[in-house]
Amino acid sequence: MTDLAWIDGALTSARPQAVSALLRYFRDLDAAEEAFQNACIRALKNWPQNGPPRDPAAWLIMVGRNAGIDQMRRGKKQTALPDEAAISDLEDAEAAIAERLDGAQYRDDILRLLFICCHPDLPATQQIALALRIVSGLSVKQIARAFLVGEAAMEQRITRAKARIAKADVAFEAPGPVERAERLGAVAAMIYLVFNEGYSAGAEDAGHRAPLCEEAIRLARLLLVLFPAEPEIMGLAALMLLTEARRPARFNAAGEAVLLEDQDRGLWRPKMIAEGMALVDKAMRHRRPGPYQVQAAIAALHGQARCAQETDWAQIDLLYATLERLQPSPVTTLNRAVAVAKVRGPEAALAMIAPLADALGGYFHFHGARGAFLLQTGRKGEAREAFDRAIALANTAAEAAHIRMHLDRLMRESAGA
Repeated sequence: MTDLAWIDGALTSARPQAVSALLRYFRDLDAAEEAFQNACIRALKNWPQNGPPRDPAAWLIMVGRNAGIDQMRRGKKQTALPDEAAISDLEDAEAAIAERLDGAQYRDDILRLLFICCHPDLPATQQIALALRIVSGLSVKQIARAFLVGEAAMEQRITRAKARIAKADVAFEAPGPVERAERLGAVAAMIYLVFNEGYSAGAEDAGHRAPLCEEAIRLARLLLVLFPAEPEIMGLAALMLLTEARRPARFNAAGEAVLLEDQDRGLWRPKMIAEGMALVDKAMRHRRPGPYQVQAAIAALHGQARCAQETDWAQIDLLYATLERLQPSPVTTLNRAVAVAKVRGPEAALAMIAPLADALGGYFHFHGARGAFLLQTGRKGEAREAFDRAIALANTAAEAAHIRMHLDRLMRESAGA
């Protein structure tokens, strides 16, 4: 086996299960993470030569546990474990541990890890950052971008969170029902951030980052098993499913971003859409609306429209108005402005986002949307300035290419005039 891309994907996919099981063994976040990293190093050495193990997660757990015990013995100047050749031949041991890693144990291990990372002694930002780092294995750079802060600041935030967990005498057993409910919001937010980190990737990174979306959806489904009557978890799962269903149509053959209204809806994944819409319907019957449910309902309106012209923009506008009341933010208002432009025209949309200039001055989508609204009103000079600013703030090549398309159009029109 020489496909390093496959190995990287296998390591990423196995990480939550392996780290959570190692945490159960060592009862220390740093020790569990270090043990997993040591197992990954051995996987990169052994798997290309010997082929993939029958169960990568079981292999990593076994090797990581042995490596962690070895490290502890060295620290205590005790007898070391057998040499690497002996502990790397794990065929029988791997089969035994794989049999024990059934759905229930996977569920309990993952939730134990999630709830420890989202411990109430930690501020919400530290909870989410720590879970992104430990559970999903995102780099500090990736997490810093999600939080719009510098890498050094994020590194300090994660380090402080680990230290606080170590001092808090945290129970390493899965919490009871009351404590689970209290931490549910932080866990849901972390899962959604993981999804967004995967989904926001450009075309050049989409293949490598897609597992993040898959992992987020898997974790949301797992939460649904534990909280089957919680409508916000239904909404979270539905939102991610309905969004992920559009992935095959997000980029064209040249790797350029395709706007939602221009996407080939025949490429959307109907099974995901059906599952997401069923969850939306189920959540709404509880009559306890929340932000995830409202966002999922918006995604469902897009998903059920057979073409862009059939989109119920008036209903989307009303849903965004509801979301503004439930979870007010400049980004929510910016998103609502897109619906307002469809319903009441671009001038109304420009008036709506004008007060957001200070709050969203460094946000790519603000300047891109503003440029589009200005272009619709015929204010081409102002549109060009907004698009230039958007390009300067673009996070991916696809984002920049999409804005350059508008600029090229303006230049052609100017040349023609």
